Amino acid sequence: MLNFDFPRLAAIGLTPVLLQQALAKAGDEAWQLARVCRVQRDCAWVHDGEDEHPAHALPGVHAELAVGDWALCQPREHEPWRLLERLEPFNQLVRVNDEGARQAYASNVDTALLVMGLDGDYNPRRLERYLGLAAAAGVAPVVALSKADLCPDAETRLSELEQRLKPLPPILLLNGTDPACRDVLRPWLGAGQTLVLLGSSGAGKSTLSNTLLGEEAQAVGGVRADDSRGRHTTTARTLLKCPDGACIIDTPGVRTLQAPPDAGALAGSFADIEELAGRCQFRDCSHLEEPGCAVRAGVDGDRLRNYHKLRREMERHEQTALQRQQQRREWKVRNKAARRG
Repeated sequence: MLNFDFPRLAAIGLTPVLLQQALAKAGDEAWQLARVCRVQRDCAWVHDGEDEHPAHALPGVHAELAVGDWALCQPREHEPWRLLERLEPFNQLVRVNDEGARQAYASNVDTALLVMGLDGDYNPRRLERYLGLAAAAGVAPVVALSKADLCPDAETRLSELEQRLKPLPPILLLNGTDPACRDVLRPWLGAGQTLVLLGSSGAGKSTLSNTLLGEEAQAVGGVRADDSRGRHTTTARTLLKCPDGACIIDTPGVRTLQAPPDAGALAGSFADIEELAGRCQFRDCSHLEEPGCAVRAGVDGDRLRNYHKLRREMERHEQTALQRQQQRREWKVRNKAARRG
């Protein structure tokens, strides 16, 4: 019989749907339901609602694990638990790395807190990538503009994003070291809620995590003076329980980010372009050079260029290996022709 205390586990994110899945998988086995809170190369840690426990899984199961997953475990005294099965998550934040492989950030997430520093880290194009990542997973985004106390133009940049982003997510100006952050973020910090913090190195994710947790749970470091880039003080994804009741997943920063190829997510992140496209003079308008293009007339030029770039990346990922080879051959022919000319 599955061992679980629903109120205790619901406080760290268990839902009735996930519980039904666990009961169906467990059958008559005396297994323990727990949530994955850390994953390393050869070991994981799970949380039973009260304590963390090290756990070992078979290689095939371990390879699928992400922080935030729920799993069926066999408790053992004085030894790591045996992690037997992973439950299918209701959502999962995934990025595509430079080699085209999919990498999971976190599972079973309610809110993606997209942290961007108002120093040299400020980059609306990269923020649009993170919004696409959240849209692809069906996770509600909240934008946290950190280091607002250090930026005299904070209100101007806030206004710039409010004009640029459509649909417009909640955008918050925060000083990550100020305990008042907890009051600002309280609507997303209730018991049973799960937030994942996403952003580049040095954006202030771990500083904000520590403030929300009320303790120095995560190591923090400075940023380089020339470009405000961080030094990767957070090296692993970790699920932490905050005093307000929510679970927070802090993540390492990434220098490059590609969201999974998803036309629906791209359309959702650039709803203004999708809406204006219906008013273009030509039905198949590419929004590049055609006359009567309502999109070019109504969308910020830098935002439109970023849209085209993300669309090209999506189309490239959708190509087969044979199509990519053919495209490379065509590029080589064009480059040779250009050099001869």
